Amino acid sequence: MTASRPSLLRRALLAAGLVCTVGLAQAQSTVRILVGFPPGGGTDAIARILGERLKDELGHAVVVDNKPGAGGQLAAQALKAAPADGNTLFLSHDHSITILPMVTKNPGYDSAKDFVPVAGFATFVNAFAVSNGTPAQSFKAYIDGVKAAGGKSSVGIPAPASVPQFLVEVIAKQNKLDLVAAPYRGSAPMMGDMLGNQIPAGVASIPDFIENHKAGKLRVVAVMGSQRQAAMPEVPTFSELGLKGFEDVPYYGLFAPAGTPKAAIDRIAAAVQKAIAQPDVREKLTAMGLTVGFMTGEQLGAREQAYGKVWAKIIKDSGFQPQ
Repeated sequence: MTASRPSLLRRALLAAGLVCTVGLAQAQSTVRILVGFPPGGGTDAIARILGERLKDELGHAVVVDNKPGAGGQLAAQALKAAPADGNTLFLSHDHSITILPMVTKNPGYDSAKDFVPVAGFATFVNAFAVSNGTPAQSFKAYIDGVKAAGGKSSVGIPAPASVPQFLVEVIAKQNKLDLVAAPYRGSAPMMGDMLGNQIPAGVASIPDFIENHKAGKLRVVAVMGSQRQAAMPEVPTFSELGLKGFEDVPYYGLFAPAGTPKAAIDRIAAAVQKAIAQPDVREKLTAMGLTVGFMTGEQLGAREQAYGKVWAKIIKDSGFQPQ
C-alpha cells in the first residue's frame, strides 16, 4: 500500500501535466486567414487590419497566409482541403466565392457545398482608374482619347474572368472600342505597372486604388455602385456616365470549411462583430473605401446567392464560356 503511493502521485502529476500541456496547446493555437492575392494589395491589407484585432478578440495568434494565383482559386482550394476545426478561414470578396465558380469549368471547389459563410464585414465597389501617363482627367476624356488614338487600348484587371473584365467588355461594346482586358496575378502587380506607366488604365476595387488616388499617383475616374463613394465623392458613378447594370455592390466576408462546428463559427462571427465595432478598425477600413457593416453567416450566404443571380445573367448575356 505504502509503496504504491509515489506511483499514484506520479501518475496524478503526469495527468495534471498532460492537462496543462493540452490547455497550453489550445491557448496557443493559430488561426490562419487565407488570402487569394499577393501581399501589398487591398485584400491583403484588409486581412491584416482585421486579423490584428481578431487576435485580441479570439485570444489566439492570427496569421495571414497569402496564396495568390488564379484570382483566389488556389486559396479557395486550400480552404476546402483544410481541417474543419475553426482554425482556417478564407477572407474573400465576391470574385473567388461567387464569380469564379461560374466562369471556370473545374474550379476545384463548390462554394455552396465546400464552404460555410462565417461573417460579412464590409461592402465595396470597383473603380476605373487611369495612370499619370494618360492625360485624361475624366472617364469621358479617356474614352475620347482612346478613340482619337485608333480605338484600341489595354486595361489592367486583377484576375481573368472577373467583374473588372466584364466591366471592360461592356465599356468597349458601348463605346465601340477595342479594349483588351489584361489580367494580372492580383491588384498589386497591376498597380505597379500603372504607377510605372506600363499600362494606361485599370479596373480594381477602391481599396486597391484609394491610397495612390489620394496621393495623385493615378486618377480614379469612375466607380461602380448606385451612389458616389464617401471616400472619393468627387468621382462619378458609371450610372451617372450612362453605363447601366453595374449598380450591385460586392462584399467582403470570412468563410470556413464545410463541417466546421457551429460553436466555432459563432465564436469567430462574434469576434468579427466586436472587431469592426472598434473605432480604429472602422476608421482604417473606411479610409480604404469600404462600407463597414456586420453580416451574420446566414446574411452573408443570402447576399452571396443574390449577387450570384445578378452576375449569372451578366455573364450569360456577355456570351462568355467557362474556361
